[in-house]
Amino acid sequence: MTQQVSGSPFLKPFFLKTPVRVVNPLRQRRHTLPASEFRNLTPQDAISVFEIEREAFVLVSGECPLTLDEVLNFVGQCPELSLGWFEEGQLVAFIIGTGWDKERLSQEAMTQHVPDTPTVHIHVLSVHRHCRQQGKGSILLWRYLQYLRCMPGLCRALLICEDFLVPFYVKAGFKEKGSSAISISNMQFQEMEFTLGGQAFARRNSGC
Repeated sequence: MTQQVSGSPFLKPFFLKTPVRVVNPLRQRRHTLPASEFRNLTPQDAISVFEIEREAFVLVSGECPLTLDEVLNFVGQCPELSLGWFEEGQLVAFIIGTGWDKERLSQEAMTQHVPDTPTVHIHVLSVHRHCRQQGKGSILLWRYLQYLRCMPGLCRALLICEDFLVPFYVKAGFKEKGSSAISISNMQFQEMEFTLGGQAFARRNSGC
């Protein structure tokens, strides 16, 4: 049996041989992208990475840890040592690391990637300005360290930071190695070390 349907009083009615299915708008899928995703960065992410980094660091120190060319270079050479946090397809936070083969970080470590080494140099951790003060930096750092822990051959992670950030990294399980030999625009840094597989990590480890 046919059913008469008129979508508007100004339109002539038409006939359907099948019932009309009404879908509740609240049950419709809003998008096909995952709500939250962690993945390695690619060169296609470089512009978004640099924009977040520039906004986060230039206003504070006048310098970006990495130039756009360095971002492209590092995510091209060692994408497996980077991690981005995406929400509905948009980058909200990221970490970029490279390989290093010395006991301490030096000025050369800022622009080099040494492959097949047991040490990861974490160059930058940055969060989009609209997503700060939400704990995303701590969550991303923990996920990144857990990810590194599952990679064969890696033993530790090194980074440099300003004095006011030392408590943040200590809380994450890093230990102070002392003043860094690296200086940028007359800024001084502390060098921090995280031993992969340490006790602070094991307490929160959910398996690889």
